[in-house]
Amino acid sequence: MKMKVIFNWRHVQMRWILSFTLALGCQADDASEAPAQTDTSASTTSATTGTLPGVYAFNSRLDGSDSVSYSGQVFRNLLISDLKSHLGGVSDRIESGSFFPVDGDVYDEIDFYLTFNSDTSGPLSPLFGTDLPAEQGTYDDVSSGKNLVDKLAGNDEAGQHVDWQNGLVGWDSLPGVTPEQLVRHWADLIDAQAVATANGNAPLDPNGQPIRSVYLTPEGQDLQQLLEKFLGGAIAFSQGTDDYLDDDLEDKGLLSDHTNVEEGKNYTALEHAWDEGFGYFGAARTYGTWTDDEIADLGARDIDDSGTIDLISEVCFGHSVNAAKRDRGSSSTDPQDFTAEAWEGFVRGRQLIASTQDALTTEEMTQLKGWRDQAVTAWESALSSTVVHYINDVLQDMNDIGTDDYSFASHAKHWSEMKGFALALQFNPRSPLDDSALEELHDLMGEAPVLSTASLDDLNTYAEDLVAARTLLGDAYGFSDANLGDDSGNNGW
Repeated sequence: MKMKVIFNWRHVQMRWILSFTLALGCQADDASEAPAQTDTSASTTSATTGTLPGVYAFNSRLDGSDSVSYSGQVFRNLLISDLKSHLGGVSDRIESGSFFPVDGDVYDEIDFYLTFNSDTSGPLSPLFGTDLPAEQGTYDDVSSGKNLVDKLAGNDEAGQHVDWQNGLVGWDSLPGVTPEQLVRHWADLIDAQAVATANGNAPLDPNGQPIRSVYLTPEGQDLQQLLEKFLGGAIAFSQGTDDYLDDDLEDKGLLSDHTNVEEGKNYTALEHAWDEGFGYFGAARTYGTWTDDEIADLGARDIDDSGTIDLISEVCFGHSVNAAKRDRGSSSTDPQDFTAEAWEGFVRGRQLIASTQDALTTEEMTQLKGWRDQAVTAWESALSSTVVHYINDVLQDMNDIGTDDYSFASHAKHWSEMKGFALALQFNPRSPLDDSALEELHDLMGEAPVLSTASLDDLNTYAEDLVAARTLLGDAYGFSDANLGDDSGNNGW
């Protein structure tokens, strides 16, 4: 089990630190020298001075209390997770006879999460669960007045580096499709299959057997996975990198005001913008002290021994979890530590902001952009390495075709996770993937897997395309062959 290289603190120490810090606020150390701003894919590992805080908590200049606030970002990560969970139960409801959908019923259930209405649904309990009960029993206890659709790339237009209303890369069969239109297209497909299944007309898999899961298409697209992964990119990754951590517009992102505490709050606009970027990454407040196994396998820890899980501070969501999975799965000859790199970038940047009392100087802003670049580079590297991981899974699935080990559902799931994460890579304005490389990546992947019904030549050609896509990612992000794997998808991520 690979441990974090930055920390070696016992869990009992961290329980005391978190409960004390969150109650009183954590005094930030003097900001250390940040890495120079970079647009390369290499992770930043410059030396720092002062102890890196073990908790993401920083004192307010107003009253000394913890000034960190990002409940809205946790809320949206929670909605994405709950949408996936809800879709996972639709087929069981149909099979049990407790649900007989007609046109629009399942679409409306998906739209419940997309256009979430706190006025009517805030008192409901989230589906997200852990071994311990959540401290927040209702959605309103987490946040209110938030939904998913308003923050989809293209809908929250201010500061976007691309006009997403003109379309996105990666789904050419729907020319000019916007992120929201693609999401609703997939919702329509799920709705239609649910109705067909309820009426005894479930689509058939390549072996001619009825497909049980209403989100699994006969073409091999797992729409549950596509929806979750795409929303994580078009909302969390887009908002984090192209909005709150961007520096292209005055009074927004890193250029937000830092001279005054916002009215009725205990933080400045710059502090809040940085915190919201961190919130979309999905890490718990003590993320840097967790092992990869704790993040990847548990995802939640009762740090303060309260007997409950605080959804805002004690849970790792989405991309922060995948970073730990890729760290854990990296080669011993070229180990990666995306979690530590992201944590250091986020914490050192926030530490720098908290150490200043006025508008940042040119030197301080350069340092802050450097920490931003380190955090975002680690974030995107975790995303792209996850694409590599699922490319390898698909290659292995294809190798199993014709054997008892082959599973159509697993093949579709792995392909859809690969594609969904790959679609996310276009939302970072500082991505090392340029437009031509991004288009080539999706041309190689296509819009559905090549299944067992295809000819041997077509299967071999598609496998070669996936290896080429993996090589493209390795070149763009500086991944070693030891982590990319072989032509059969083995011995890599």
